[in-house]
Amino acid sequence: MLKDNLNREGEGANLARGIIPQINALTDFARSRKMPVIFANDSYLPGDFLFRGRMKEHALRGTAGAEVCEELIKRPGDMELPKRRFSAFFKTDLDLTLRSWGVEAVALAGINSHWCVLATAFDALSNDFCAFIISDCCASYQVRIHETVMAIYRKNILFPLFQVLTLGEFKDFIIHGSERL
Repeated sequence: MLKDNLNREGEGANLARGIIPQINALTDFARSRKMPVIFANDSYLPGDFLFRGRMKEHALRGTAGAEVCEELIKRPGDMELPKRRFSAFFKTDLDLTLRSWGVEAVALAGINSHWCVLATAFDALSNDFCAFIISDCCASYQVRIHETVMAIYRKNILFPLFQVLTLGEFKDFIIHGSERL
């Protein structure tokens, strides 16, 4: 949800901009429940290895393009986590930070569902955190891709450790517990 990704033209940027109100609702809910809010941001270096493929340079560290878009509401106490790869866990201190806060589960939102969101969900599981992908708070550059990924993981063998939920289902889960699902 960085400026470089949202300040483009095309279906993907439009889909990403479309989930901003839902993400703001999720972060407001999280804050109201005293849950930490972390913005995990791509933060690449010029000439990064990943740019040797078809991915164009973007979100270069220190540029405005690597900043969270203004439409996402950030509050004092929210954390920004620069990341060099798709997963917010890969070579960051996210797992140590979450453990120090007593966190046992992560709720994920953002773009792209089939890359960064999914990679972070898998790494959360690999680091022994439950993972919730909030489906209506995520997008991919094509609706079909997002819907396919969500359908694949909605019913998975790691339930209830790994769940795909809507924002409403997630709120209900947090407020009323898993018996409501």
